[in-house]
Amino acid sequence: MSVTDAPPLAPAPAEEPPAPRKASARKRLVPYWLLLPGILWLVVFFALPMVYQASTSVQTGSLEKGFEVTWHFRTYWDALTEYSPQFVRSLLYAGTATLLCLLLGYPLAYLIAFKAGRWRGLVLVLVIAPFFTSFLIRTLAWKTILADGGPVVDVLNTLHVLDVTSLLGWTEGDRVLATPMAVVCGLTYNFLPFMILPLYTSLERIDGRLHEAAGDLYATPATTFRKVTFPLSMPGVVSGTLLTFIPASGDYVNAELLGSTDTKMVGSVIQSQFLRVLDYPTAAALSFILMAIVLAMVTVYIRKSGTEDLV
Repeated sequence: MSVTDAPPLAPAPAEEPPAPRKASARKRLVPYWLLLPGILWLVVFFALPMVYQASTSVQTGSLEKGFEVTWHFRTYWDALTEYSPQFVRSLLYAGTATLLCLLLGYPLAYLIAFKAGRWRGLVLVLVIAPFFTSFLIRTLAWKTILADGGPVVDVLNTLHVLDVTSLLGWTEGDRVLATPMAVVCGLTYNFLPFMILPLYTSLERIDGRLHEAAGDLYATPATTFRKVTFPLSMPGVVSGTLLTFIPASGDYVNAELLGSTDTKMVGSVIQSQFLRVLDYPTAAALSFILMAIVLAMVTVYIRKSGTEDLV
């Protein structure tokens, strides 16, 4: 076949036009648009109030004459030195309540995760049942529970528990109300669900085959718990302790209703400075000092816990 008789070559396929860049750019912006409402919420209801309180903490003046920003940072030092007992008391009460919540909540969360069976849903409802009523009502109920001459106080007297707590300074004689023990009991009860739910979520994720493997390796139940269950539940332990300690350290309702003037926490001082004394700079400074202390403690705690996976 001659060259002239050869069929004409097929034209090369036309190259497809490149996809418009605007569409890909829009796709990349979709996550940011979805995050925008949450970011705006945090800015309006968290960041801006924080900035306002920060400016309030360095002001001087009075409510009658008005407050003016004078960058008076000595307010922080005066607030810390004057109310240091309340800071120590708040951290002590919150830490004690957190420890009690962990000791009470871990066994219950373990039973719900591994032993409750078909009753799991009912038990979980009972755990969150206190949330169906007001925080104030739940706290006031403890005034009846711990009333002088009540059944709880009588049982504690019979078991000579109050003798020990009186020596430790947590109660006064046969009286429980208006003592540190009453405040800690209120904190423990009100924040116990915040400990149980993260613990249950963490324990429920553990693969049961790991327990079977530990048994096949002749591990005792205690060794299985120490080597398998507890390490795998550490995210729940960390989350539960944080969700309990942080709000408990700034609480003032339990101290006001169940305590006395000798059991005031720093939250009570902040509330009094804002609403009664009307010393807004001191109240704002106390708030920032408490936030800084708790933030520093939480940072160290998370690093020492050995886990960054929170429930």
